[in-house]
Amino acid sequence: MTTEEYISSHRNDDTKRLALGAVPPGVNLRWALRQIEGWQMARKKLPEWSKADGLWYPPRLSMEQCSSEATALYKASLAERLLYGNRENIDSNSVNTDRKGRGEQIGTLIDLTGGFGVDFSYMARRFRRALYVEQQEELCKVALHNFSVLGLGQADVTCCSAEEFLDTIDVIDTTNKPCDILYLDPARRDGAGRKIVAISDCTPDVVSLQDKLLELSDCVIVKLSPMLDIKQALRQLRYIAEVHVVSFKGECKELLFVLKSSAKNVECSLHCVNLASPDADFVCECQGDGSAKGNGKVEYMTEPLSAGLYLFEPNASIQKAGLQDVFAAKWGLRKLHPMSHLFIGSEAIPHVPARQFVITATSDFSKSGLKSFLKNIKQANLTVRNFPESVDKLRARLKIKEGGSTFLFATTLFDGSHILISANLPDKNQALL
Repeated sequence: MTTEEYISSHRNDDTKRLALGAVPPGVNLRWALRQIEGWQMARKKLPEWSKADGLWYPPRLSMEQCSSEATALYKASLAERLLYGNRENIDSNSVNTDRKGRGEQIGTLIDLTGGFGVDFSYMARRFRRALYVEQQEELCKVALHNFSVLGLGQADVTCCSAEEFLDTIDVIDTTNKPCDILYLDPARRDGAGRKIVAISDCTPDVVSLQDKLLELSDCVIVKLSPMLDIKQALRQLRYIAEVHVVSFKGECKELLFVLKSSAKNVECSLHCVNLASPDADFVCECQGDGSAKGNGKVEYMTEPLSAGLYLFEPNASIQKAGLQDVFAAKWGLRKLHPMSHLFIGSEAIPHVPARQFVITATSDFSKSGLKSFLKNIKQANLTVRNFPESVDKLRARLKIKEGGSTFLFATTLFDGSHILISANLPDKNQALL
């Protein structure tokens, strides 16, 4: 039996059990287990890649750190928009709009931190020439093989660090820069493997390299940690034109900063995106410090809540960007409390970038109030917002199980009192969620 035959016949098996079993002659078990585990992870994270025969998968850490297919496709669309937006006299009919990048390809892409190559592979489809740069020799070998399998004939692979590569580039004509889109995803782990967040602690250090990067390209896309303080990044990076807060299925996954040589950090656009959702993207023009331009003033809900009102919880991207009040002002919603970030409206709003619920009942936290309120609630989805107890502690106190179709929100009202709100998802005929 060959190693490839072993991988094919055991690709759905438990790799831990396989590691303890007998190894047929001629099988490289270490490689086989890595490929089986990688493919099993790819089925969920990279469904399109998992269907391609012959791909090589890297060690587990690289699989865990690589982008998902959904976020990679978003970056590919972003790169394509920036590419055609930066090129003059391009026939609009030639702009490819499909996910596979069919149609005329133009421009040059350079990815300075290639890794497993997921982001690169999806972006490269949009370009005539694409250069993958990676300092780990093993990942370069994997990438070179995979790009051939994926049909990326325009892709070149260079094995060196981002800093070494930048030192080899001598930009003579600054009006005709050698790269249309430059992309990098700095490593967010220190020498001991611990996760780090600060931009200047990542490798490469974008803060110290930003001028050099913009000598190579007028447009740079930087992927940074979803834990990063956006306003801190706006203070450290001097050429930010766009910020993209990207969530997938309600969880913030990454922050993308678009640097342009023409940007002066006087203002930028902030894009809040929730992939795999019909939510409308929420775009806000911001000052250089990240504060929203225009009317972000929101009114407060001071009268008692009643059944039939709608409760709105902005999606993860809006919350991460700190644009809850701008969101509320746009849709005419009222806020419960300055720190609660839950909003009230009188009707459903189709495709609003938020979870929305119909309020069915409310209660204070008196014993008599809770007894009556919880009489018929044995199971519910519990959320706490600006509330002194954790979900687990409050769930134990209320003696309710997780799940079901009822949603409970424990929060604080404008007058400082605590409230428990029961709500349901609205009928699909009332709102398209």
